[in-house]
This record gives sequence, structure tokens and C-alpha cells, in this order.
Amino acid sequence: LLSPASDDGSSPLIRLRQCFMYFGRKYCQLYVNQNGVLTFERPWGRYIAQRFPMSGPIDIIAPYWTDLDNRKIGNVTYNQYTSGPVLKQATSDINKYFPIYNFEASWVFVATWHEVAYYPNFGDGSTIQVVLISKGQLSFVLMNYGTIYPTNYDVQAGYDTKESTHYFSIPGSFSENASGPNSTFRLSSNVNVPGCWVFQMNEKAGRLFFGLLFL
Repeated sequence: LLSPASDDGSSPLIRLRQCFMYFGRKYCQLYVNQNGVLTFERPWGRYIAQRFPMSGPIDIIAPYWTDLDNRKIGNVTYNQYTSGPVLKQATSDINKYFPIYNFEASWVFVATWHEVAYYPNFGDGSTIQVVLISKGQLSFVLMNYGTIYPTNYDVQAGYDTKESTHYFSIPGSFSENASGPNSTFRLSSNVNVPGCWVFQMNEKAGRLFFGLLFL
């Protein structure tokens, strides 16, 4: 599905086919926001990134929070799956690296900012992706980074929870290495796969290897 082109806008409210557990809270809806952020309870139009932890009132997943603008350059797309090859791939990879779970994914959500420009429509476009995978109480978030065009805007990547009881800021956030060909997000990883960052969204967070990009 294609999110409406806008500056600081959001997708419509997305009803999830299965609810997603986010550090003890169950969400059955979310928004894909143009500025590189997923939120659950309301759209998020803020274009100036804030540092994590925010200690604020919102749960937020931010693969690439900055001032993006796809009115002329790039698309923001999203889809969810409860069957088919994407679900099978997620199940296979999680079991490969976490056999203790005997995991079988029942739901996958993919949002991609594909070659999206910065405000006001400058740059060749950057490609960022976030993938949510879950079954029951187990849930995971993957952040995949393609080409990152340079910008002087601040960028925050990672996740944060209400009052920041759980949060993670990907190294390179709010630095000159957040964007461009030497972007830390692209060149580094917490799973030894450059451009891939993976997190378990449960009270006792773990790590998951998942190096595939669902474009």
C-alpha cells in the first residue's frame, strides 16, 4: 500500500491483522509517519528529531527520524502479511538463529521509505525500512538501511517507550555520521550484517539476526 505523499504527514490509521506486543503493551493499530517513524496511538508529524531517551508520553519506533519529504521524490509503502513467502522467510530466519524459541511467525509488517528526499525535496533520496515480526508475546523489530543521502539535519534512529522505560539509540544518531556514504547505520550492525539492526521488543530484550531486505 502507498502512503499519501506529504510533508510531515502520515499514513491513515492502519488496523493490524494481529496485535503487536511492544514492551508489555498490546497495539492493534499503527501509523507510518513520513518522517521515518512508526507510532501506535496517534500520528507523529514532528520533523525535528529528538534524542532518545525522550522520557515522553509515546511509544515510538524510529528507523530514520529526520525531516523527510516525499511530495516529489520517493514513496512510502507498507504492507502486512499473515501467510506466504515473507512470513515463511521470517519464520525460517528466526528459528535459524533462535532455535530455543521454536518460533513460527504469524504476522509480519513491512514499511519502506524508498528513495525519499529531505525537505524541501532535495537529495537523490534515501531508502530505509522497518520490519515488525510477531507471534503472541514474542515480537521483533528489524531496521534495514540502503542508500542514505547526506543531510545536515539531525537524525535519530532506534526506539523509545513511554517514559523511556526501554529505549535504544543506534550509534551515529545525532552525529555527522548519521547520513551519507559513511552512515553508521549503513556500515555497522548489532548482528554483524552491515546495514541491519535488530531488536526484540519484549521486557527482556534480546537480539535477532535478520539480514534480508524486503523491498
